[in-house]
Amino acid sequence: MIFLRRLARFLGGVAGLETWMKRAGPIGHDRVAREPATPAVPRRLDVPREYLSLHKYLDDRFAGTVVLTFSEIEDLLGFALPDVARLQQEWWADAEAESAPSAQSRSWTQASRTATANLPAQTVAFERASL
Repeated sequence: MIFLRRLARFLGGVAGLETWMKRAGPIGHDRVAREPATPAVPRRLDVPREYLSLHKYLDDRFAGTVVLTFSEIEDLLGFALPDVARLQQEWWADAEAESAPSAQSRSWTQASRTATANLPAQTVAFERASL
């Protein structure tokens, strides 16, 4: 009640409050029914279960860049990385626009990050993607 009194005083009395309320429109279910439907948000691809722990780790980090060794990634995942991950940059590549993302790349892309592997050092830099 105190709020309404202060609001009425701010708006120039009861008449100002009534004008403001008419302009604001109804609240609750009436307002929801009148508002246009929001556009559908594109569905995010699910992160495969085996890479979910890496995704969660990256998603929960505040830092713009997170650098992990292959060993640290394996500790997070609970299994050894495939040999190809240690030998080919392509395993760490993000999907091209026309192709489907790999299972492993979804773990960092869904955390809004890109991956850059340093194969000789056996590290990966996960950088926050710019929006």
